[in-house]
Amino acid sequence: MRIAISGGTGFVGKALCDSLRADGHDLFILTRKPQNGYQKGVTYVEWLTEGSDAAKELKAIDVFINLAGESINSGRWTESRKARILNSRVTATHEVVAILKRLTQKPKLLINASAIGFYGTSTNATFTEANEKAGDDFLAQTVQKWEASTLEAIELGVRTVFARFGVILDKNEGALPRIALPYRFFAGGSVGSGEQWISWIHITDVVNGIRHVIDSTDLVGPVNFCAPEAVKMSTFGKTLGSVLKRPHWMPAPSFALRLLLGEMSMLLLEGQKVVPEKLVKSGFRFTYPTLRDALHNIYS
Repeated sequence: MRIAISGGTGFVGKALCDSLRADGHDLFILTRKPQNGYQKGVTYVEWLTEGSDAAKELKAIDVFINLAGESINSGRWTESRKARILNSRVTATHEVVAILKRLTQKPKLLINASAIGFYGTSTNATFTEANEKAGDDFLAQTVQKWEASTLEAIELGVRTVFARFGVILDKNEGALPRIALPYRFFAGGSVGSGEQWISWIHITDVVNGIRHVIDSTDLVGPVNFCAPEAVKMSTFGKTLGSVLKRPHWMPAPSFALRLLLGEMSMLLLEGQKVVPEKLVKSGFRFTYPTLRDALHNIYS
């Protein structure tokens, strides 16, 4: 299978490319800085730079996966950073659609990265893909505009899936190393009230879930990428402390995090309970369905 991936050098992209390449798929990785190193089955395609023309190199692509966009947890959310977070996602998605328009042979599937932040935050609601109303905070509005950027791909007749990622767990990448750091110094504890939900997913299940979407031709629209077991932050912390053999005792007050992180503090202080209804109903089996299993694997 010939698969184009934008954002293929990022956190999720690297893990996905390793899995697909191991199975012999031909990968076309779109990047601003094409790499010189040779990897069997991998072609680096320059895009989003002056004079680049990615469509010329993407002939007979079967699947297009768009993971491009600036990280939401890479720094304090100033107005300029929020603009970059939004614009990087919308610009990349518009460019993907522009490439699709130029291709004589359209891919069968577009998987566009997204986030469960679409639903907004809540301590008592449970969200599935059937919840169509976006929240009103910055992340929710960003995701809504991000997904709307794919409208023309749908009009082209390309099966389109929005992979709404939860908090992705990995030992070295993403949010988990930052959450685990205080525990390593015996200073871990509840963040904020501890009552906020965290809908998480192991990186292995992200990769396997994307591959499941490729094979499941009936899956379209939003698909929640999170484990069946959402937990409250207090439970997450206690489980993490238990796995790391560290105490869970020193709370991080909400007001201190807001002073330190500003609006970005919502990533830790607010959340939502999200159910991966479409993945489960389509027959996907999670390798790590429980938090303890996931953390034991990561820190074994």
